[in-house]
Amino acid sequence: MADDRDQLSEQIHLLGDMLGETIIEQEGQPLYDLVEEIRALAKAHRRGDDAAGARLLALVEALPLEQARGVVKAFTTYFQLVNLAEEEERVRVLHRRSREAEQEGKPMGETIAAAIARLRDEALSADEIQTLLRRLYIMPVFTAHPTEAKRRTMLTKLARMTTYLHRLDFHLLTPQQEANALEMLREEIASLWQTDDTRDRQPTVLDEVRNGLYYFESTLFDLLPQIYDELESALARYYPEQPFRVPTFLRYGSWIGGDRDGNPFVTPTVTEETLREQKAMALRLYQQSLDRMHGHLSTSDRYGISEELQRSLAADAELFPDRARFVEERYPHQPYRQKMHFVYQKLAATLEDNQRPWRAERLPRPRAYADVDAFLAELRMVQQSLCDYPGGQRLAEGRLATLVRQVEIFGFHLATLDVRQHADRHRSALAEVFQRYGLDYGHWPEARRAELLTSELLNPRPLTPHHLDFTEETNETLEIFRLIRRAHERVGHRAVENYVISMTTGASDVLAVLLMAKDAGIADDINVVPLFETVADLHAAPAIMEELFENPAYRQHLEKLGWAQQIMIGYSDSNKDGGYVTANWELHLAQRALAATCAKHDITLTLFHGRGGSVGRGGGPANKAILAQPPESVRGRLKLTEQGEAITTRYANWELAHRHLEQIVHAVLLSSGKRPYNGPSRGGAWQQAMEALSPLAEEHYRRLVHESPEMLRYFHDATPINQIGRLNIGSRPAKRKATAGIQDLRAIPWVFAWTQSRVTLPGWYPLGTAFAQWAGDDPERWALFSTMYHEWPFFRATIDNAQMSMRKADMLIAEVYSTLADEEARQTIFPTLRAEFERTEKAILRLTAQKDLLENEPWLQRSIRVRNPYIDPMNYIQVALLHRLNEQPDSPDAEALRRVILLSVNGIAAGLRNTG
Repeated sequence: MADDRDQLSEQIHLLGDMLGETIIEQEGQPLYDLVEEIRALAKAHRRGDDAAGARLLALVEALPLEQARGVVKAFTTYFQLVNLAEEEERVRVLHRRSREAEQEGKPMGETIAAAIARLRDEALSADEIQTLLRRLYIMPVFTAHPTEAKRRTMLTKLARMTTYLHRLDFHLLTPQQEANALEMLREEIASLWQTDDTRDRQPTVLDEVRNGLYYFESTLFDLLPQIYDELESALARYYPEQPFRVPTFLRYGSWIGGDRDGNPFVTPTVTEETLREQKAMALRLYQQSLDRMHGHLSTSDRYGISEELQRSLAADAELFPDRARFVEERYPHQPYRQKMHFVYQKLAATLEDNQRPWRAERLPRPRAYADVDAFLAELRMVQQSLCDYPGGQRLAEGRLATLVRQVEIFGFHLATLDVRQHADRHRSALAEVFQRYGLDYGHWPEARRAELLTSELLNPRPLTPHHLDFTEETNETLEIFRLIRRAHERVGHRAVENYVISMTTGASDVLAVLLMAKDAGIADDINVVPLFETVADLHAAPAIMEELFENPAYRQHLEKLGWAQQIMIGYSDSNKDGGYVTANWELHLAQRALAATCAKHDITLTLFHGRGGSVGRGGGPANKAILAQPPESVRGRLKLTEQGEAITTRYANWELAHRHLEQIVHAVLLSSGKRPYNGPSRGGAWQQAMEALSPLAEEHYRRLVHESPEMLRYFHDATPINQIGRLNIGSRPAKRKATAGIQDLRAIPWVFAWTQSRVTLPGWYPLGTAFAQWAGDDPERWALFSTMYHEWPFFRATIDNAQMSMRKADMLIAEVYSTLADEEARQTIFPTLRAEFERTEKAILRLTAQKDLLENEPWLQRSIRVRNPYIDPMNYIQVALLHRLNEQPDSPDAEALRRVILLSVNGIAAGLRNTG
């Protein structure tokens, strides 16, 4: 479909016209006319017409509640449709680039083939490539962090619409088929209009689990084997005649149902149910694969069959006497088809067995698979039998090989479930346990705690009784380790591999978890993962790991795990704690220091990056983010969180999910090659500049966020933070503790609220002051910044992410939100925000030599510019309704007001994207 049409504009107009028709049909001409009037005024205001802006503000302030709801619904739905059109445009661009690259005889940029070609150009030998492959480990981890404002029902409708748009784009349709597709789009838009955007109730943890499973079923199960195939094809293309073994390097993890930090609803019972749901999904997906292969392996026995397969069929006939005659009569002389029928029956028996709670006695069930290895062995036996005879290799390496690869990737666990808990819970539990021994562990200093824990780890005696008889909270903390043991027995060791410790502040926090794991009998089967989140914790991290690596008990643990250590670093809390500049720099330094510490002790490091979707939480383009990391901190191993609305954006569309994964693999491979290191030398000018900027930025940030008494009032009044907690977008409470303080507010609603009010503070503040104070008007320092931007991937990513965040900000709209605050807070805080925004914009333009923010990303600049006039009305309406709610919080209309405010939150999130 190579033509010069602006297909994106055409598709947006098509969907916009359909939406207009739907509004008239569903609500009447007056609402449509009102929406059009507001849209025209917003566009005029954006063009500089102040009178239009005044009329717009007066109009939305006077809107009756029902009309306000209709207007917000219209703009919200519009953005949902625009997002689909933009995603389809991305797919078109990818297809076009792929064809162009093929015509030029080279791989498309940021693909797996491009990475292997680059490694070959860097003169990596085949042996070096195989060494890299053995080390390769990539694990994206789904979390339920609540920034996805859309309901599952809405996501399903939008997914169907994507299918119709794709059909119109990439299929040669008859006129009738095209008309049918367009009619289906109209029907979906009508259904979208009639469906409530917000949830009536808070989702349960298991609701979140099932939402996460949706992406495995719809996308990842079939996509991941293709990523492996592309790697093998690239290796064959650029290293011909060289045999390579590609291990299971790309797998998925999940925190959904295992992350209990601050979420009282994630109980051991819920975690068990999560693991059983994941196993059930894996088994059903394997059954579906076998269904799709029905009739495929119909090879006649005259082509040959191995003795092992013959014996297996005889054993199956004894195991399933009720099916043996049916199989023989239905599939005569088709041994492979017969075998796959029995495999299907064994999966069904395994699925039935999975329904039983784990505390029930585990009776032997010979028809069920004991574990995934037994299932995999049978599939490989069928493969080998096909390969033993002429002509069978193609069948063995086709769909059957894909199924084998899927089993290798997903096992019976589907995704590795990480368990996470706050360090305070472990300290509290052990204090109660040691009190039984007459020890006042809870009041001991760090060194004495570490000494006791080490002694107990080296002592073979059990720590707690078989039947836990402590307080409910301590029992639950200890019980989770016993549950992990049962998960290993019932699902497999890959079901739960990691235990993450939030807010790790000392070696004793890690030793405490290891001791509880030892008590449950799983110390040799679990990775204990410290999570360093605040700026102070990032500073302390290398010394803490050094202490652990020299601890005799912990070294025994590391030896059992092959001298490998996983360490997690948090982007959200470090940003909320120290601000954008300091968090980015401290995270960079921590990665380098942790890599050096692990190298010193010959420990294989896997860094786990706790990133969110927004810039303020470590978001941004994944490929650039990985390439901006210090190469020594990657070396072929990467684990990162996929959170909230970023999961939908990256995985709802199969082709965009494919692009996302190939970009991640591409970046990890390149970070493991021999490309020159473009980073600061220790003590060099670049590092000196960052070491000067960071404390200046942190001081300015803390003065506003942590030390200004007006800031807390301003944040609660001039953003919709108090309404966001009612949005029902996650099972976890918005606060760790029942206080109003910023320090106890989770980083996600902190970012989400600032984005709604168009300040986007976590994504740029206070970059401008740091630049201005250190560089002033010194041309040499500004020239240094320019060099750093063009030559240092870390610095470039920091600046580019900040300007993307600032482009989504809008101080004119933010000023409207400031009217919600009391006069003292407003006069103190908003001028500070606006002045800092202007300083930061000026600084970025100077060091990048741009005339406008995002000039280097024109497509993104255009997208944001086009979206703004449609987002503005929802901001104005949100502010007007918040004023009404503040004036009459107990009026009969209060609940209806809140519902429309929450609808506006959804709409603004859809318009801005990457909001949390």
